[in-house]
Amino acid sequence: MAAKSAKSQTERYIFQTSWEVCNKIGGIYTVLSTQAKSLHDIHGDCLLYVGPYFGADGNLSFKEDPKLHKDWAKKYKEETGVTVKVGRWEIPGNPIAILIDFKPLYEDLNSYLYEMWDKFQVDSLKAYGDYNEAVAFGLACAKTIAHFCQYNQLTDRTHIAQFHEWTTASGLLYCKGHCPFLRTVFTTHATTVGRSICFNGKQLYEYFDKYNGDQMANELNVQAKHSLEKKAAHHADCFTTVSELTAKESEQLLEKSPSIVTPNGFESGFIPQGKEYDKAREKARATLKNVAENLIGRKVSDDALLIGTSGRYEFRNKGIDIFLDSLKKLSEDPNYQRETIAFILVPGWNIGPRKDLQQRMSERNPIYTLFRRNITHDIYNVADDQLYDTIQAYSFTNEEKKTVKVILVPSYLNGDDGIFNKSYYELLIGLDMTVFASYYEPWGYTPLESAAFSIPTITTNLAGFGLWVSEQEVDITNGVAVVNRNDHNYYEASVAIKEDIERFAAMGAKEVEKTRSKAKKIADGCSWTKFVKYYEEAFKIALQEKKQNTKIKK
Repeated sequence: MAAKSAKSQTERYIFQTSWEVCNKIGGIYTVLSTQAKSLHDIHGDCLLYVGPYFGADGNLSFKEDPKLHKDWAKKYKEETGVTVKVGRWEIPGNPIAILIDFKPLYEDLNSYLYEMWDKFQVDSLKAYGDYNEAVAFGLACAKTIAHFCQYNQLTDRTHIAQFHEWTTASGLLYCKGHCPFLRTVFTTHATTVGRSICFNGKQLYEYFDKYNGDQMANELNVQAKHSLEKKAAHHADCFTTVSELTAKESEQLLEKSPSIVTPNGFESGFIPQGKEYDKAREKARATLKNVAENLIGRKVSDDALLIGTSGRYEFRNKGIDIFLDSLKKLSEDPNYQRETIAFILVPGWNIGPRKDLQQRMSERNPIYTLFRRNITHDIYNVADDQLYDTIQAYSFTNEEKKTVKVILVPSYLNGDDGIFNKSYYELLIGLDMTVFASYYEPWGYTPLESAAFSIPTITTNLAGFGLWVSEQEVDITNGVAVVNRNDHNYYEASVAIKEDIERFAAMGAKEVEKTRSKAKKIADGCSWTKFVKYYEEAFKIALQEKKQNTKIKK
């Protein structure tokens, strides 16, 4: 057996399992990478993050440390043939991460799919796409955690494995069937059926209490994912979700209320402070203006209003449609005179940075104008791209006479996109305000991040964060505006966003600073130092032997 492992203040191991450990593909990466410091302060090196291994250069901010749990890793490889890499996730808290090459688990997949049906009635008959990959990954995580616990004699029912999203749910069910000494937590960040209803253009809220999750899963062809997610929620020792919105969604569509809501916090320790903040903001603003000027072909005024939105390419769910509509209304208002540049920072199917834009940016005094003035990167199937097509349809061609201009940035902003060459956070700090007009948003990190950077933001009551800020409509003077949205008030919500932009654009310098301070104060209320207590409560619930009731704890 191994020597004693590093202990925590609680003497309890906590395994955080997700597809997004050292793998930035969505919002869960932000959850995990920002929660780590607060959880590590409590649990020390008994906090272990478990994720997928993609090769020597395939994982983000991971540094292997061969000394960490080396005897166990060697033994695991010898006994199972599965390679694991152990090291540090180079984020605040610097926690230990175990990355797994889960491909060998495909050999066991069919037998395990049968086992999930036999023991838990998980219906995978109509599985397709990424389902098998997720099942293999979840299974690999569970087997790895179980072996680690057995090797280190951690079988006293005081150690917890938390599984995030349906993509790891197979691992939770494996633990229930094979590792009863492990206590389990399952967290859904957005239900499969709820997201699918919205993604397919159906009305989620009007008919919400009439929807049946199993029926809709069949209709929308997501039976396998829904079945796996539902069974994990029902069999977990503690089931959690991230907001009151998804709590109601889980109760209706998964037929299971969470034991506790665990809202998403934010770790703001990396945000520049004082003079460093001012310098970073000045540099970011200069970069944004420089790209805009080279693209548009003229100088941007010093007091131009720089607005941004970002997130996954979900045109309706993320409210990109209504944001563009509000900008159209703003551009058609003859009373609105402030030059406004709106950056749509939404990754798309891009070919790469535009060569003509790169060339123009490298020249000191270019004497020509570009053919397209509203996009920074070339994209495939440009004629069929919904976002770009809408920008064109709304006549955002960025001609000089237009007060409101729109620039589409269809690229991940990771510092080497070829145009900005700065990360998203490095650019966010240079904006004046942001808009995230979501129709479906279980939590909503983007407006929270904006507020944390002291950038006033507009969100909606259909985002968990927006609902947390206020259940009533709040305008932009409070730092975070919460616009009321439902299935039938598209026009009214679009007008409300337009009016908030106008209201902010008309503010004087002192009022802007007050609004920025208010935004930061709201974000400070969502810090992980305040929200980590909900995770600790979830762990306590999971450790209780008796079956939990399903009442939502607020």
